[in-house]
Order: sequence, then C-alpha cells, then structure tokens
Amino acid sequence: MPKILVTGGCGYIGTHTLVDLIENGYDVISVDNNSRSNPAVLKGVERITGKTVKNYKVDLCNFDDTAAIFQENDDIKGIIHFAAYKAVGESVVKPLMYFENNLLSLINLLKCVQEFAIPWFVFSSSCTVYGNPDNSLVTEETPPKPAESPYGYTKQMGEQILGEFQKASGTQIILLRYFNPVGAHPSIEIGELPIGKPQNLVPAITQTAIGKLPGMQVFGNDYPTRDGSCVRDFIHVSDISHAHTLAIKYLEEGKSSKGVEVFNLGTGNGVTVLEAIKAFEKVSGKSLNYEIAPRRPGDVIAIYANNDKAKSRLGWNPDKTLEEMLDTAWKWELKLKDDEQFFSSVKSELN
Repeated sequence: MPKILVTGGCGYIGTHTLVDLIENGYDVISVDNNSRSNPAVLKGVERITGKTVKNYKVDLCNFDDTAAIFQENDDIKGIIHFAAYKAVGESVVKPLMYFENNLLSLINLLKCVQEFAIPWFVFSSSCTVYGNPDNSLVTEETPPKPAESPYGYTKQMGEQILGEFQKASGTQIILLRYFNPVGAHPSIEIGELPIGKPQNLVPAITQTAIGKLPGMQVFGNDYPTRDGSCVRDFIHVSDISHAHTLAIKYLEEGKSSKGVEVFNLGTGNGVTVLEAIKAFEKVSGKSLNYEIAPRRPGDVIAIYANNDKAKSRLGWNPDKTLEEMLDTAWKWELKLKDDEQFFSSVKSELN
C-alpha cells in the first residue's frame, strides 16, 4: 500500500488518523517536532494497531531538515498536513508567530512536494475560513468572510497558497474544512492531550470535571443564539480521522475531477456551548463549576456544516452522537488520571 506522511502525527487528530490509515492498510510515517505534543501518544497508536510508527522530530519551518525526510523516504505518495498552531485566542495575542509557523511550514512542505513529485496532498483546513457567515449552516460554496483571528487567516491563506501551487504542479489537493473535533478513540488508548491550559471547550470541560482546573469560563452569553452562547458543530475525532483516509483513497482511485477539491467535515448539528456543558453533565453525572465571562476575541458566533458533499463524494458517514463524543472524552480524562505511568510522562508539560 502507498506510504503516507502525516505531519503533526503526534497531535490529537494526527494520532487518530495514523490509526485509521494503518487499519485501512496504508504504510505511514509521522513528522512532529513535539513542541505541542508528546511522542508518548504513539505508544497508544501501537497498542491499537500493533504497528510502530516512525516519527521524525523535525520542525517543518526548517527546509533542509524537512527535505531530508523525503530523501530518506523516496516512496511517499501522499501527505496529510496537520502540523500547525491552532489556538484561536493565542493567535490574537501572537499573530506573527502564527503567520510564520503555519505558513512557512506549509511552503517548505510544498517545495518538497514539488521537488519529489508527490501526487496527493490533503490539507487540514477549518471552518474558520468562513469567518462569521451570513447563514450559520455553511456549504463548500459559502463565500468566505474576513477571518475572525490570525489563526483563521492562516487557514484562508493556506488554501490560497495551495490553489495557486496546484495550478503550477500536477499534485491533486483536497482541503478538508472541519468543525470542532472532540472525543477520544473508542479504545481510550489515545485522545486529546492539550499542553498547558486547554484552549478548546471539551478538554476544558473534562479537566474541570476531574479537578485539574478549579473552574472554567463560558465566553459570552449575549450572542444572538438560542441561549446566548456560541453555536458549534461538534464532530467525533474518529469520524474526522476516517475522512482523511477516504480523501487519500479518493485521490488514489483518481476520482477527483478538479485539481483542488473542498469538503466540509461536520455533523450538520449546531450545539451551543451551554448545551454541550449540560450534555456532559448528563453523561458524566458531574456538575461543572463554570462562570460566564466576556466575549473572547476571535470567536465566531455560530457555524455548522452542510456535509452532503463529503457524504456523497467521499462516502463519509459520521455516526457518533454528541453523548458518545463526550463520553469518550470523559473516559480518556479518567484514564489519564488512573494511568499514573502515562500521566507522569506528560505531567510536566501540562503544568
């Protein structure tokens, strides 16, 4: 089977995608500089699949080190590119860091794609490219609005760079715009492991419930939504990861009729932040200590996906409910607490 390079392979979605690719017969390697991940998570991938994944601890912003991976692996057929900084709030405070890291790493990677004639490229994009849309339910044809954060702009710019690159190359490109990945693998061997204080809702919920955090904040309850909090489309990480495998298969089988194709990855169900909190409390039996805080710069008011295209073209069928997503996220948090050996290996990075 073809060899696939997964960048950011030690990250949250990256590890789940490694598992899904292996389970579908692909040969995989990873590159991750572990600046915001822990290589110990690859042990979880190994426990699930029985395969040891080689990770190159390389910063993709260094072109020579990046090119060396391709020189050593001249049989790479496809790339799934996750590696990027992704915290919306942090990007508002440190915009230059986000532009430099997210765009330079992409450009260096594409130089290698060109030099080594890599035929398939799948890009980890985001619903942030839509900005604050006129209609909360978005399709792939929804006109993008200005991004709400530097992070969002790096995704918009990344898509533009890939579009222009494709015109000058023979590489087939898929842009996967996903919404809010949550949960953990059903085995509970891998899950979300944020470094430092979590920037995303669900790990903030689970860490508050287990006592790692004394409390959490809901940023804004005065938005024009049904309960005043932001609306999001939560999608299970295993469903997201499988879409990447389907995207590679789609390119491998020559089904793409365009140089660049775009797919939304979401459930199509809009859930408010407060509704997600209530759903977690029901699943876990825990009452969360949270407070309402002012709106957070960079947050989009409400957005969820029309996923018809991914279903019809890729054959993608996300089937996890919100309760299942939150249940696996909670079991993963409990595992981190109970598995002292694993937890001690990451404890210093969490503090």
